[in-house]
Amino acid sequence: MRKALKTIGIVLLAVVILAGGLIGYLTITEFRPASVQDAAQTAGQTSATLRAGESIRVLTFNTGYAGLDKSQDFFMDGGSGVSPTGGRAKVEENLAGILAAIQEANAQIVLLQEVDQSSARTNRIDETAYYQQNTGLNAAYAVNYQCGFVPFPLPPIGAVKSGVLTLSAYQPAQAQRQSLPVPFKWPIRVANLKRCLLVERIPVADSGRELVLINLHLEAYDDGEGKAAQTRQLLDFIHQEYEKGNYVIAGGDFNQTFEGVQRFGGSWEGKWTPGVFTEDELPQGVRLVYDPSLPTCRSLDQAYTGDRDNHVFYLIDGFLVTDNVQVEDVHTVDLDFAYSDHNPMLMQVTLL
Repeated sequence: MRKALKTIGIVLLAVVILAGGLIGYLTITEFRPASVQDAAQTAGQTSATLRAGESIRVLTFNTGYAGLDKSQDFFMDGGSGVSPTGGRAKVEENLAGILAAIQEANAQIVLLQEVDQSSARTNRIDETAYYQQNTGLNAAYAVNYQCGFVPFPLPPIGAVKSGVLTLSAYQPAQAQRQSLPVPFKWPIRVANLKRCLLVERIPVADSGRELVLINLHLEAYDDGEGKAAQTRQLLDFIHQEYEKGNYVIAGGDFNQTFEGVQRFGGSWEGKWTPGVFTEDELPQGVRLVYDPSLPTCRSLDQAYTGDRDNHVFYLIDGFLVTDNVQVEDVHTVDLDFAYSDHNPMLMQVTLL
């Protein structure tokens, strides 16, 4: 009996030492970006001049790191999946489908979220290079998730480097990563996302103004306070730029549905539930733009079979624009969630 207890004690001590060592390693190597820093940029094969009065097409698309196609589920939504089933071939298939959708949209500005650069879950494929090289557009990239080893769940996620990518036919004068509030505390924080805004400034010819582009992906799995704080910072920044006389277009995944939007598909009971973005939060001169007719995201509690009546869907992607940006059209591109757990949204605007 004494020998058995001793063995158990040794095992428990070893587990504690290993866990302590892992937490120590993750704490030392934690991704700690500055509040504002330059974003990584890659020059494309185009350098169009932006002018007021011209029509611009803007696409936003959460790509689900090319690993959340309709055959997948995900543990944080109630499923069991961690990395995409089908391995590298499945990721490459999804990348090709996402690229085809981007090319079909023929947008001058493309805002992508959940784009992996060096992650175990996507077989270390540099998705930023894939999209930039195959579109020939100018690219800016900001990391919002970087960890040498994410130890949960079992099997663990492993190494992650992921972020937001903006592709543009226009050459920005500046591209910056602006950190958003982090709602998580140590030790959960060390292996979690560090959300950000990717901000580009594009000169508008003969106007003395800039088009300020904001690529965003707000908090998903917090208690709601994180999303609220991040939304306030986003809106304050847009208002400041509008007060300067600049044009502002912000687009991406809000992880919040919009006040008054209908619910699509099955019951949300027991499922991940988004926050609610209310229009009374908007500062003067800023408006919310989206297509209310179709969902932009599906639940990942299970694979998607095409059942639109019983699967759970959300409308959580869209745009914020200032009053000097005239919206001519906005619509969700219905890909039926073939390559990502999101559908893209395409907006056509004119700078007044």
